[in-house]
Amino acid sequence: MIGAGRHNDITDVAGIRVGHAQVVGEGALSGTTVVLAPPGGASAGVDVRGAAPGTRETDLLDPRNTVDKVHAIVLGGGSAYGLDAAAGVMARLEEAGEGFAVPGGVVPIVPAAVLFDLGRGGRFGARPGAAHGIAAFDAASDSPVPQGVVGAGTGAVAGGLKGGIGSASATLPDGTTVAALIAVNAVGSAADVETGALHGARHGLPGEFDLPEVREPGGVGAALARHAGGTAGTATTIGVVATDATLDKAGCARLATMGHDGLARSLAPVHTVMDGDTIFGMATGARRAPDMPGLFALHAAAADVVARAVVHAILNATSVRTPAGTWPSYRDAVAGL
Repeated sequence: MIGAGRHNDITDVAGIRVGHAQVVGEGALSGTTVVLAPPGGASAGVDVRGAAPGTRETDLLDPRNTVDKVHAIVLGGGSAYGLDAAAGVMARLEEAGEGFAVPGGVVPIVPAAVLFDLGRGGRFGARPGAAHGIAAFDAASDSPVPQGVVGAGTGAVAGGLKGGIGSASATLPDGTTVAALIAVNAVGSAADVETGALHGARHGLPGEFDLPEVREPGGVGAALARHAGGTAGTATTIGVVATDATLDKAGCARLATMGHDGLARSLAPVHTVMDGDTIFGMATGARRAPDMPGLFALHAAAADVVARAVVHAILNATSVRTPAGTWPSYRDAVAGL
């Protein structure tokens, strides 16, 4: 039997901390999320499936390359501008002495991925920078992760409905934990346009989701139609799948690949020309490397926790109205509000 961890989020992986920060001020609707590795770093890999990604430090995650640990992963809004938030996280890590040792000091390794939310608050220039990376780092903890319209999910939209941050975890029979944190910002929809049912809900654990009654299934299709079209790179779902198992960089990349299966189960369509969908895999190494049956179970659970995290993001999102537009929450849309 597989169950959720204590928080049912990514901080159930011991040593992982998460912090959020939002851009404030008139016309702002964006933010940054940092996922901090335990002291000393964690193995990591990446799988980029969307056609229009915005990323930083992904080449070093190639198993053929030298650096074998990361110290944090940054997820953010602001499109390519939002990659600046990683500089703030680097600064804090350097102060703490965390990083890849080089003559004279350390270089913190902070891969990042960003989603498109530019102008959704009404002001194109309201986007995260280094100060927001610092704020997210300072807010990081191993407490339950705030979900919904927060951090990298602040300006997120999914199929015309309000997107956001979602997280979920699973504890395998051998005690291994795997969990996901996803910022859902897709061109595709998380819900069926005919029935209003959430695609990923069937992957939930018993009693996990507080699903609303679908009184107005047409609300999902109406939201999608209002925001149909667009241009390349104006969406993107990003996230982290983490485990306490021991994996190398290639193993973490495979973990990320399985995470993309979770996106395919919960968003339709996904990995499009308008999305830059990117998932990082992270392994803290607190537990031994899994044998083949254990690895199979880990991979299967990785896909499930991503699908469940997408559902939590949609269910925790709240409706947002700005000068640039209105994005109803899933709960409001299916209630006919």
